[in-house]
Amino acid sequence: MSQQPPVRSTGSPPARPDASMSLLTNVMEHSLDDGYAEASARRAAEGGGLPRTLRAKLGLAAGLVLAALVVTVGAANARIAAPVVAKEREELINRIDAETSDADALERSVDKLRDDVGDRQRKALKTQGGNQGDLVALLAGATEVEGPGVKLVVDDAKGTEQGGDGPREDSGFNDTGRVRDRDMQRVVNGLWESGAEAVAINGQRLTALSAIRAAGDAILVDNRPLVPPYTVLAVGDGKKLSTAFQDSADGQYLHALQENFGIRSSISTESTVRLPAAPSLIVRTAEPNTADAGTGSGQDTADTGKGTS
Repeated sequence: MSQQPPVRSTGSPPARPDASMSLLTNVMEHSLDDGYAEASARRAAEGGGLPRTLRAKLGLAAGLVLAALVVTVGAANARIAAPVVAKEREELINRIDAETSDADALERSVDKLRDDVGDRQRKALKTQGGNQGDLVALLAGATEVEGPGVKLVVDDAKGTEQGGDGPREDSGFNDTGRVRDRDMQRVVNGLWESGAEAVAINGQRLTALSAIRAAGDAILVDNRPLVPPYTVLAVGDGKKLSTAFQDSADGQYLHALQENFGIRSSISTESTVRLPAAPSLIVRTAEPNTADAGTGSGQDTADTGKGTS
């Protein structure tokens, strides 16, 4: 008896590789939520979201017309106002230029008058000086000076900044490695004591009435600010003046600043140095008292109202 071949069962289909990620598969296959999909379909069936009634259409048209009108009016106002703004700006610039020119003219006039006053004071000083008028004018700084002398340059320590603590803070100086007004005072006094006949700092002539002061970090000479490096020119016997200054207490003080705080300085002998006249002078004169005026009144100086130079 022949046997039928065995029937092979097909079994269940093989499992999907991503069967374990059913949630992720559902999110990828249905990226749009069903509720959103239904609302979108309903809106499309009603006409794509546009108003269907006549009143709604008229309202939309009125809104668009109003928006266009606002934009048009704004552009027109900007176009009208642009020339006015430009004109006002031009007028303001012209006023600034005119005021600047007037200020410059006044400044030139002041400088001219100051020079004229200075010349008259120098002439008066020479006249009042008698036979030694030239010497008096020289000592008072009323005339330019030219002759042999020394050039002393003093500068701040390298890398010194404005303000803040510095190497001199620990020594009770309460400042930095910068050159201070008291340093320049000692330098100038040392040059005078060493035999200098005339002294100038950065082109600023010093007289018996000159003041070296500080304003913040700046050094002022007769209220005029100076900037480092400070070039001090002194007229005199160059070699003797240089040697005497370096051996003096003030010269040793400058050397100590250089050694301890890094303040830089150099001195050289010059065959010719030229110093300008002092920018402004205050001429004071004294008049002798007569025998009658000085008897018992004690007003020998009060009568003239003038001091002595």
